Amino acid sequence: MAEKSIRLLTYNVHSCIGSDRKLDPGRIASVIAEAQADIVALQEVDVLRRRTGGIDQAHMIASLLEMQAHFHPALSVAEEQYGDAIITALPTGAVKAGPLPSIGEQRGALSVEILVGDRKLLVVNTHLGLRGRERMRQMTTLLSAGWLRGTADEPLPTILCGDFNAIPSSATYRLAARSLKDAQLAGKDRPKATFPSRYPLMRIDHVFVSDDLVVKKAAVLQNRLTRIASDHLPLLAEICFA
Repeated sequence: MAEKSIRLLTYNVHSCIGSDRKLDPGRIASVIAEAQADIVALQEVDVLRRRTGGIDQAHMIASLLEMQAHFHPALSVAEEQYGDAIITALPTGAVKAGPLPSIGEQRGALSVEILVGDRKLLVVNTHLGLRGRERMRQMTTLLSAGWLRGTADEPLPTILCGDFNAIPSSATYRLAARSLKDAQLAGKDRPKATFPSRYPLMRIDHVFVSDDLVVKKAAVLQNRLTRIASDHLPLLAEICFA
């Protein structure tokens, strides 16, 4: 199984509202399908929100892709929810979700143990806050054993990904880089910015992996569709077990 690589995509979908202001979850599903992603980490997903027509975006996108969705609402107001999702067709095990220490808008994280052949992989998806001090507290929480260990006795090969709202020169990014590898640096290509999608200037969406994983390549997907489907570009990493 060591040779088999998995394709992981992290994508802030902006409630499926594109840079052309159109609401279209189908476009997001098309981006994911085109990328042939095995595991998808989505941020800014709307579930049963009036502003986006009351649909469950996580499960709608998953059903279009014939995958299963795990969703965690960072924010809930009555039935209306907003948060992060992990979507995959691979078998999944333990799921953990919860809030992160937040100053402004409440933030959270979602982790899912995923079976890749006979190996287990822990995928942690998050969307960090807008203030530097808040992001440091959130990243410190995520790097603790409570999140990065999963339920296994031994630490699992781990991917931490999402919209960190943190550029590479930030303290938050540097904290993550101390214990995990940035997939965009581990790949062969030059790292690229992910935001805003039409004229990307900032590298704030990231995939970090533990040392027992190898990044074969990482790419920010830039084409006509990704430039309008969301205000962020998706980041795809091809990863295998060391």
